[in-house]
Amino acid sequence: MGKNEQTPITVNGKEYFLEEMTDQQQRMVNHVNDLNRKVSSSEFNLEQLMFCRQNFINELAKSLEGEAISSADGDESGAETPKEH
Repeated sequence: MGKNEQTPITVNGKEYFLEEMTDQQQRMVNHVNDLNRKVSSSEFNLEQLMFCRQNFINELAKSLEGEAISSADGDESGAETPKEH
């Protein structure tokens, strides 16, 4: 940006210039921008977590269905029994 250019900030439909704001107002703008980044990052992380969670549910269901098929066939060897230590 050139020397005479100002940074427009729109709040509730009204335009303000960052350079004309007080230090406290500029700090609030910085907080809002930082929080926007954090919200976006959290949404991205949540999307990953939900996808992975669903894949674990799908794998568990497949595993249980496979176990049920093995049991129905009378084959007990397909199911592992947890061992106590």
